[in-house]
Amino acid sequence: MAPKITDFVEDAGAPGIIAGIGAVLLAPVVIPVVAGVGKPIAKSLIKGGLVLYEKSRGAFAEIGETWDDIVAEARAEIAEGKQLPAVEAGADNTSDNGA
Repeated sequence: MAPKITDFVEDAGAPGIIAGIGAVLLAPVVIPVVAGVGKPIAKSLIKGGLVLYEKSRGAFAEIGETWDDIVAEARAEIAEGKQLPAVEAGADNTSDNGA
């Protein structure tokens, strides 16, 4: 069954009804004020997020390049020390261990 309006009125009581009427009357005034204040705040938060994203993106790219350099140097040192060819990424290096 659908709720009846009288059920809401009885549950809310006089203070609830007065608050509801006040909200309906003040909404046309309060909403534009809140929107006027909220929009610049939202824009500044978005701009800050974009700047942070761009900075972190560059930092992670630099970390990735540094990591690749370290791995390449380690592979070169291993190849020099053991006189083995440098291992290429994706190469099939399975060996038969006599099994």
